[in-house]
This record gives sequence, structure tokens and C-alpha cells, in this order.
Amino acid sequence: MILQTTQIAVFLGLTLLIALVTYLYCRGRRGSGDAEQEYFLAGRDLKWYFVAGSITLTNLSTDQLVGMNGNQMALLVWWELAAVVGLLMLTFLFLPVYYRYNCTTTTELLERRYGNPHIRAVISLLFLAGNVFIFLPAILYGGSLFMQQMFGLEHLNIYYLAIAFALVGAAYAIFGGLRAVAVSDTFSGILLLSLALFVVWSALKAINFDFSGIPAERLTLIGDYDSPIPFPTLLTGMIFIQMFYWSTNQTITQRAMASPTIKEAQKGILAAAAIRLLIVPPIIVLPGIISYKLYGEISNNKAFGMIVSDLLPTALTGAFAAAIAAAVLTTFNSILNASAALWVCDVHETYIKKNPNVARLTLIVSMVMVALAFIMFPIFLHAENLINLVQELYGFLSMPILSAFMVGLLWKNVDAKAVIIAVILGVFLYAFFTRVWPQLPGGNYIHMMAITLIFSVLTALFLNKTVFGKKAIWDAHNVFGKNKVTAQ
Repeated sequence: MILQTTQIAVFLGLTLLIALVTYLYCRGRRGSGDAEQEYFLAGRDLKWYFVAGSITLTNLSTDQLVGMNGNQMALLVWWELAAVVGLLMLTFLFLPVYYRYNCTTTTELLERRYGNPHIRAVISLLFLAGNVFIFLPAILYGGSLFMQQMFGLEHLNIYYLAIAFALVGAAYAIFGGLRAVAVSDTFSGILLLSLALFVVWSALKAINFDFSGIPAERLTLIGDYDSPIPFPTLLTGMIFIQMFYWSTNQTITQRAMASPTIKEAQKGILAAAAIRLLIVPPIIVLPGIISYKLYGEISNNKAFGMIVSDLLPTALTGAFAAAIAAAVLTTFNSILNASAALWVCDVHETYIKKNPNVARLTLIVSMVMVALAFIMFPIFLHAENLINLVQELYGFLSMPILSAFMVGLLWKNVDAKAVIIAVILGVFLYAFFTRVWPQLPGGNYIHMMAITLIFSVLTALFLNKTVFGKKAIWDAHNVFGKNKVTAQ
């Protein structure tokens, strides 16, 4: 496809418009004299619609649109349907606890529950490792690949596109803080969801709403053992993956913790859940399935870009490019902002300097993280499917991290050192599983993640009793019940 003046004009116009509207809205709206609160929690005055918009677009990026459609099958919709459950867990189980403890980061809750700052720092470093070496490079790669495919830029080195995304995304996170990130997310989300639904409609019209000729295994929601999501995994690791991502992940929960009241935050999360249930499922699987009928099996995550490039009018391809660029930028800057919060609040202020210059430190940390993200970039260049690779890699960290939250919230009188050891052992167990389990009958990384979580929880309780001489006391009724939460 030859790049046309109309495309580039629409693309640049909409991209600049979103930036301008975000700037005008955020100008003069600093609601807190506390730089840390302003940068990382938007002064704690984020309205519910910005919470909903930011949560939606922070998650919905090219790893979903490109990666899930790249599978060319309906089965991947389970990620989004299960996400609704994860959002409900955040709304009614985890969020009240974060608000009672007045947390800035999710890991601050761990320090309060265990009475130990070191476990907070360890888990933060694991979060940072996942953000820097998995999510950031995956987002940059997915967005750059989409731009290459839609604009016919295969001759342009993909690294140039990735660098452009990284620099602009970092500017939002560094100079605007969470407020600018959340506002731009919301405006961009309206554009992206509208155009994505139009893509679905155009794709359906292209096949006259006729799915005949598409193999049954690409339309079924019951995955067999060789599929990306075997059906039994919905009852094992899938629910824990969603619990981890939506309820403990700083990048997501940071938005919910930035509202003035818990009720305002809960309204935003429930709105995000409704969007996830009603709008997101068709846009992340139908274009991919239809691309199979139009083009056959396509490798290297190109299905979505081909659909958009071939079926949309020229002006709308430019608009959609702007929407995708916005999705990439907002997801990228959201992760950067959350990562900076983890470093500044959980590591730097504890071990290096108590009251740093937040703006300057955020700038330095963000630039270092962007540079490190490119170290992992080559791995994604050879990914057979983007979303599957991201989920599998993050299994190294997600379940061990979740085990620290589960033990801390369900029990008290647990030594933090027992949990730290269990978390580290959980990482090694998952690494072992990735080498051995896939060779076994019915082996799947989602099952491995459930087993890793159970192992990590039981190991922490075992070490707490046998090595550190403490008896864990069940405390879930105080944490999730009506009683006021108290630190251990």
C-alpha cells in the first residue's frame, strides 16, 4: 500500500488534536501540592469516567488488537471475558483494602501487612522487571508492526518506529504525570473503540456476514489440549492471571487509587468492566477470524493490519493509525508512570533518598527504563504470536508476585522473609516447568501458572512455621470483611 497524503494528514491531525485537548484539560488542574501525589495519583481527584477510560485503553493496545486477532480464532475472547471477573474482584475485594490503607502503590499494602519494607521493594523490582523487559518492548513492537503493515512501510527499519513511539510516550509520562496519561487515555479510547467497531462492521460486510468455510476449530470457544487456551485452564490458571493483572498490577490499580473516593473509583471500574464485556470481545477476535476467510492463515501477527489496510477508506486508515498510535502511546506511558511510581515510592525513598525531586527522578528513571526495554525488543521480532508470548513470559513473575499478596491478605503473623524466599522459588519452579511441562501430555503454561501460585503460597506458610517459628493466623475476615483493616 502506497502512503498517501490524506492518510498522513489525518493521522498527524488527530494525534496532535488528542495531545492538544489533553494539554488544555490538564493545564492548571494540579489538585495537590504533593509532587508525588500529583505525578502518580493525579492529586487524587480522577473522575470515574477517566478511571474507566484509562483502565480500558491502558490494557487495550496492540498486544490485544494485533496479537489476539493474529491467532485468527474465537478462542482468544476468553482473555477478555475472564478480565470482567478480574475487574469485579478489583472493585469489591481489593480496592476497599487499598483505600483503607491509603496506598500510593499496590506494594505499599505488602509493607503494611507484613510490617516489612523489604518485601515491598522485592515485589516492586519484580514488577519493574516485567514492565521493562516484557510489556514495554511488546507494546513497542506491536505498534510498530501495525504501522508497518497498514502504511506499507516494510522497507523502514522497525526500530525507527519503535523509537518514535518510545520518545513520545515517555514525554506524556514524564511531563504530564498520571493526570495527562488518564485524560489522553480516555479521549484516545473513544476514538479507538469507535473505529475498531467500524472495522468489525466493515469486515463482516466484506464476507456478507457469512462464516461458512472457516474451520470449526477457529470458531469454537471450547479449546482442546493443543489450543492456545485449553478449556480446563479456565478453571485453573486463568482466574489467577486475571486476579493478578487487574487487582495487584500497579499499572491498572493506580488509576483506581487516584479517585477522591472509593465510590467514584468503583463506578469507573464497573464502567470499564461493561466496556470489556460489551465492546472489546468482537474487536479482538472477529477481524482475525474474518481475515482467515479472506486471506487464509497469516503468520507474524499481520492479520489485523491487513484487514484495516484493505477494507477502510484512505482517510479512515489514517484515523485508525492515529487511534492505534494513541493506544500504543497511552499503554506505554501508563506503564512508564506506574514503573516510576514503584521505583520512587518503594525503592528510592526507602534505600537511597527519602525526599527526592520527584520530577527529576521520574525523568531519569523513565529514560533508563526506555533504554532497557530495547534490550528485549529482538525477542519479539521472532514471536509466532505476540499475546501468547507476553502471557507466557509474564508467568515467571505474575504468580510468585500474586502469592505474596494472597498470603499477606489471607493470613497474619507471617514472616516477610518466608514469603520472599517462596516468591524466588516460585520463579525458578515456573522456569523449570517451561522446560519440562510442554513436553508432557496436556501441558500448558496456564496450568503451570496455577501450580506455581499454589506452590509459592504453601512454601511461604511452610517456611514461616518450620524455619521462622511462626504460626500463620487466618485473617481474611478482617481484611475483606466489614471490620477495619489493621496492619500486622
